[in-house]
Amino acid sequence: MNTKRILVVDDSVFMRKIISDLISERPGYQVVGTARNGREAVELAKKEKPDCITMDVEMPEMNGLEALKIIMKENPTPVIMLSTLTQEGALETIQALEAGAVDFVQKPSGSVSLDLFKVKEILYEKLDIAVQSKIKRFAAPIQPAQKAPPPGDPEEADRKITPNRPMVLPPAKPREKLKPTSLPGTGFDQLVAIGTSTGGPRALQQVLSRLPANFPAPIVIVQHMPPNFTHSLAIRLDTHSAIRVVEGEDGMGLLPGTAYVAPGGYHMRIHKEQGKGYRLRLSKEEPRGGHRPSVDTMFESILPYHELKRHIVIMTGMGSDGARGLHALKQQGAASTIAESEDTCVVYGMPRAAVELGGVDHLLPVHAIANKLVEILMK
Repeated sequence: MNTKRILVVDDSVFMRKIISDLISERPGYQVVGTARNGREAVELAKKEKPDCITMDVEMPEMNGLEALKIIMKENPTPVIMLSTLTQEGALETIQALEAGAVDFVQKPSGSVSLDLFKVKEILYEKLDIAVQSKIKRFAAPIQPAQKAPPPGDPEEADRKITPNRPMVLPPAKPREKLKPTSLPGTGFDQLVAIGTSTGGPRALQQVLSRLPANFPAPIVIVQHMPPNFTHSLAIRLDTHSAIRVVEGEDGMGLLPGTAYVAPGGYHMRIHKEQGKGYRLRLSKEEPRGGHRPSVDTMFESILPYHELKRHIVIMTGMGSDGARGLHALKQQGAASTIAESEDTCVVYGMPRAAVELGGVDHLLPVHAIANKLVEILMK
């Protein structure tokens, strides 16, 4: 067995010792160095070429986010963010995931740092995933989505989507969203459902940021993430997207051009109410396959609605959540099914499971998924 080499980054001497001891206790892992700040982390990442880095956020000289961005650009390495800020400042966590961090571990909020031992099993699980993940040098930052051309635009014919041509649309004005033209729960005959896990926040940003504001269907999303973080995720995705992105709420009516992120700690289903159309239903039922929210639970909730053209997407993530639901939907007439290809997955687990079960129509790199959705739904 190849020993996995880990770099530990934290400005606290005590925390570096605790984290290093935890990792060293794990068979097959070795701590090859420690760093006190982001600047040291960047240098040690070049020198030691570790298999994974645990990275604090708040540090002097250079913080963890700045160091992460440099490492992803110069020496792409799996990084797990480990900081108190991952709970109290969930926005920093989402920014780290956008910048390329594989995952994060919340430090316990207690005043005694020895409480970190309470989360050692979670840390081990994240390390096991991180050292198997595929990390590549990141290209230029994702830009906010562009607006759809107004009706009658003379250049509209030149902006149509083809499989080999990227979407080219007029630039969006920041934070400007199209106003709903129908009552919540009505006014559409198509629905997009997306499931993802490890690596999902960045993958979701790459998909949603490329959809035009006049996208004709609601989008329901399950991203495996604990409570409190999905709200910040929705805010960040909304900032980068021409469509609206919100955290789902119980009873919320679905609207086209809007994406709904399942809140952490709740299963999210789609339910049709007489006279009110399609609405979200949240529940605290037991986790399914270790997940709440569960992708399979959401996918299966739309099985009865044959009147909708259902488009199912499964992206990067460990395990197989969503594969059975996608397969069942395809068997019962889903209009299209898409899985992210191994080339761009951080972890090719959930898409692989879906492909192996059968029923995937399109196997695409993440940057091509939005174009395919626009091509299928807006033709």
